[in-house]
Amino acid sequence: MQDILEQLEARRDQARLGGGQRRIDAQHSKGKLTARERIEVLLDEGSFEEFDMFVAHRCVDFGMETQKYPGDGVITGWGTINGRMVYLYSQDFTVLGGSLSETHAAKICKIMDMAIKNGAPVIGLNDSGGARIQEGVAALGGYADVFQKNVLASGVVPQISVIMGPCAGGAVYSPAMTDFIFMVKDSSYMFVTGPDVVKTVTNEIVTAEELGGARTHASKSSVADGAYENDMEALFEVRRLVDMLPLNNREKPPVRPYFDSHSRIENSLDTLIPDNTNAPYDMHELVRKLADEGDFFEIQKDFAKNILTGFIRLEGSTVGVVANQPMVLAGCLDIDASRKAARFVRFCDAFEIPILTLVDVPGFLPGTSQEYGGVIKHGAKLLFAYGEATVPKVTVITRKAYGGAYDVMASKHLRGDFNYAWPTAEIAVMGAKGATEIIHRSDLGNDDKIAAHTKDYEDRFANPFVAAERGFIDEVIMPRNTRVRVARAFASLRNKQLSNPWKKHDNIPL
Repeated sequence: MQDILEQLEARRDQARLGGGQRRIDAQHSKGKLTARERIEVLLDEGSFEEFDMFVAHRCVDFGMETQKYPGDGVITGWGTINGRMVYLYSQDFTVLGGSLSETHAAKICKIMDMAIKNGAPVIGLNDSGGARIQEGVAALGGYADVFQKNVLASGVVPQISVIMGPCAGGAVYSPAMTDFIFMVKDSSYMFVTGPDVVKTVTNEIVTAEELGGARTHASKSSVADGAYENDMEALFEVRRLVDMLPLNNREKPPVRPYFDSHSRIENSLDTLIPDNTNAPYDMHELVRKLADEGDFFEIQKDFAKNILTGFIRLEGSTVGVVANQPMVLAGCLDIDASRKAARFVRFCDAFEIPILTLVDVPGFLPGTSQEYGGVIKHGAKLLFAYGEATVPKVTVITRKAYGGAYDVMASKHLRGDFNYAWPTAEIAVMGAKGATEIIHRSDLGNDDKIAAHTKDYEDRFANPFVAAERGFIDEVIMPRNTRVRVARAFASLRNKQLSNPWKKHDNIPL
């Protein structure tokens, strides 16, 4: 019996070594953790339960029968993050470059099936050279199997991808279908075709970092939701995010102890809005002053900076935040901002996370590049997302809410539950100057008359009271009381029930 137990331990030790000490040292020399070290950082200490440690590939072509490693280049299993269960897989670059084989894919599919069945998030730690060429179509079939699981898990359990090394070719499409993608600067990259292929086909000379590095995807393509300095920071941020999310679509978000007063008054908010209505201010300040302990987990902070998205807690409960940012493009909605916010709103709605919308929007960004790029369709994505959402929705208009952008930003007409406005709010079809020049076109050239008409328009419409008279605004509130009013609004909506007409699925304007 003792011999058998020692043999088991020897096999386990071999499996834990992955591709061997030399390759582990090479991984460390690049500033990267190994697949097992990443799991240890991500999960609660001692909580990891591994599946399929001894699985090996079955390929005998091109001498592969002599290159077998226990686990076949991916570590799978489950564990806990702050006591809550998650499933995960971690690709091991020390084993055949982390390449995906038929059995490698089967291991990933197995834990995804278990995650869907048991209602827990799936986290993928990606570090792979792509499909295992020696297996040919069998490896490609394995990728397609994983893609199908991603589709079935979407909206059922949260899916998080962390790109911690190469992710190229077909491999990129699994992370692309997950809810969040995080990357590590200078050591991870994603692209469909690499720099060599790009040079051959288009004669462009570009580095892997420029083509598909973390900074590129976090700031230009919007593929990545965050880019972090190293493996450790990325994994700690994933822990922080998971702590804010429900385990599945049948559960409410977690409620955590909080040490902030629910009745906190923020007098500084009374002077947040500048006297000059065209002067910018930082919407981050409002978000942090509403949040418990000022904690804001921002999503895609380096992309479409004219709109903010992310998670806060109010009285310990997770709330999704969408907020126009007057510091960038005056807070206008454009193609990128609409796409960014629409995807975030749909995620929140899928997982029963209430949505807080902070509005200061002068309209949609004008210009040929926006119209040619399809701002109509892209703007409709955000409109559609808000309109279909059945979760509690609370909206606060701080300053401008002009034109169609007023409608789009979680207005009462899109089934907003509580729609508040500050006294500084301006709710109108357009700004006073533009409206006056259209209404009183015959007086153009007479500066005194135009100024008088503009003042009259401002007095009549550049305020929240016309909308409040019609019931489109539920209450005009003091800025200092915003946290209290918003928290009470969400508390009153905890048992909200609302459903859309039966359908197989909707047809969002993609």
